[in-house]
Amino acid sequence: MHQLDLFSTAGTSPLPMAVKAGPKSKVKVRAVAPPAEPNLGKKRGRKSLKEFSEDPDLIMELDKLVLDKQYYSISEVAAMFKVNTSLIRYWENEFDILQPKKNRKGDRLFRQEDIHHLKLIYHLLRERKYTIEGAKQKLKEDRKLAARNFEMVQALLKVRGFLTELKDQL
Repeated sequence: MHQLDLFSTAGTSPLPMAVKAGPKSKVKVRAVAPPAEPNLGKKRGRKSLKEFSEDPDLIMELDKLVLDKQYYSISEVAAMFKVNTSLIRYWENEFDILQPKKNRKGDRLFRQEDIHHLKLIYHLLRERKYTIEGAKQKLKEDRKLAARNFEMVQALLKVRGFLTELKDQL
């Protein structure tokens, strides 16, 4: 016996059908959606800290950037650090050392000094895995010491990069 399908052409159905017996032996027929294709490496939403830590050379890339302008917009700064602008605004609210200028319209304008402070905050939060409160405490205890330690780590990373290049040439 041939089944008659009212919603498709003869013998072909756009969606596979599932038959389910209901109460009092009524038969329910419903369409079953095909399985979704897997996301090919694309993920929606916010990145995890693990994904951020996969780019350990971000600070070194930032050191290579030439800061030739006097002021940078928040979108330019967010692009430098590969974060959302909302995160930069959040850090501004949380950390007292970030004091970007604001124009009459209310747009934030970051100076080179502010970008240096952001590098230090990024280092503490993303690379050293401090919490917000821990990073605040570290900066409050001795800002100069934290900045000096950060600069020493960066210098040592440069030396390490140079030595690995030298080793590869041998």
